[in-house]
Amino acid sequence: MLAAFLASALMALPFPDAMAQGAVAAPAPPYVRPHAPTLGPANARVHIVEFLDPACEGCAAFAPVVKEILAEHPGRVRLWVRYAPFHRGADYVVKALEATRLQNRFWFALETLFARQGQWTRGHSAVPEQVLVVLATVPGLDVERLKRDLENPAFAQVIEQDMADVKALKLAQTPTFFVNGKPLAKYSFDELRAQVRAEVAAQYR
Repeated sequence: MLAAFLASALMALPFPDAMAQGAVAAPAPPYVRPHAPTLGPANARVHIVEFLDPACEGCAAFAPVVKEILAEHPGRVRLWVRYAPFHRGADYVVKALEATRLQNRFWFALETLFARQGQWTRGHSAVPEQVLVVLATVPGLDVERLKRDLENPAFAQVIEQDMADVKALKLAQTPTFFVNGKPLAKYSFDELRAQVRAEVAAQYR
């Protein structure tokens, strides 16, 4: 079911995404940038901005919760992904994820990396060779093309901009969530669910 949900979302969204014009309650810099991956309709009134590190265990733990939230509120919530590669080697993983966007496989790749995080990390550090082994299991992903695309200088610029925004927002941990610009009152799965439900109720009266 998750694969079907992601597939339908991917069909509806161009890559890379641009910030939608006229979206209600759309976040602004430094919370989002036009290059940020997004999932959900452009006219959604509730926006979740997640600063994540693909090598972060907490980010992997929150991943299925975020997807459950999107499924709970179809058409009403949009997710924005920002990078905060704090762990050693995580910048390589970010570049690999950006390379998967060029093949429209970003969300499948992110899901796979989180689900199999223990296979490509050692002591909270990313192991590039194992990252590629895991990504090779993503259906439809051309790993040889991905290896070539890793050299794209635009990916380093994405990381530089995202880390500048991390610094501007004084973020110190991942994942960090903002729901319509508001940080979580408490760091927990239930708090994220509750805050999104509250915003949906407020925006869709």
